[in-house]
Amino acid sequence: MKLASVLTPLSDHNLTLAAQTGVEEIVVRCPGPDLAELDATKARIDTFGLRVGVVEGGLPIQNIKLGRDDGTEIAQMKALIRHLGDIGVPIVCYNFMAGTDWIRTRVDAPERGGAKVTAFDLAEVGNAGIPGRESYRDTPPESGMSREALWTNLEAFLTEIVPVAEEAGVTLAMHPDDPPLPSLLGNDRIMYDVAGFERLVNLVPSPSNAIGFCQGTFSEMGIDIPATIRRLGRHIAYVHFRDVRGTPDSFTETWQDNGQTDMVEAMRAYREVGFEGPMRPDHVPQLIGEDEGSPGYTMLGRLYAYGYIRGLIQATAP
Repeated sequence: MKLASVLTPLSDHNLTLAAQTGVEEIVVRCPGPDLAELDATKARIDTFGLRVGVVEGGLPIQNIKLGRDDGTEIAQMKALIRHLGDIGVPIVCYNFMAGTDWIRTRVDAPERGGAKVTAFDLAEVGNAGIPGRESYRDTPPESGMSREALWTNLEAFLTEIVPVAEEAGVTLAMHPDDPPLPSLLGNDRIMYDVAGFERLVNLVPSPSNAIGFCQGTFSEMGIDIPATIRRLGRHIAYVHFRDVRGTPDSFTETWQDNGQTDMVEAMRAYREVGFEGPMRPDHVPQLIGEDEGSPGYTMLGRLYAYGYIRGLIQATAP
């Protein structure tokens, strides 16, 4: 397993901290169609003894999800994947949530010692938004996507893109719907349960068609996380090692060691299935002095998570 992380901001200070605390791979957003920017980012990260392991977020895929791409987005995705193969970046993490991305209704829920975490409550969905970005009250998402249409659009996307990914040596890792609800804000969803992920990997069977296993989101589904890791194991390419308390309708994020999942047994399960990919903390609590940072993406909580994850990796080693 390789300890990975997003860094916000991607500053020299944070890159140094990551290198000093044992991070091996950095997760970056797609910069847009100008792939020279990605090359420059990779070159900079390389100088810190780190490497880019995953591109996640910012992907040109919104019209693909909605079934109205005129060919522009699929061409951009193919170009991106070929380029990632050329520069040695092996994973693209994406989602298939129409009209939204991950959303929360609160960014200051109290966790241990008064640390602030993000939370979601379906009863307060009018406050929903992406922390640090737009509120869906101010910019309502397009609605009307049916489950059948989403599956049709996903299959068409994978049929086009998986052969390109295979040739490039790149893996597509699907992130679950967050929160994992069958419908939200006027759109159906398809990646909200284990059955959906089993259907995903059988749509276009390939090592390049894989799963981004976000433990927090899967935990909200009310399932046994270690058992599910063992069930889906050979398809898991990338892990968000985080935890929550609650259900899809109402949950709060937690410290990695303070949620509802047996994290030690989860790490043992990754060992058992032979997972060797990148694993990142994902959302972390916001600590004292970090009020100006983006909720879920501040640095001090990550430093704690790095040590916790490295400890579990070492403790479960054969």
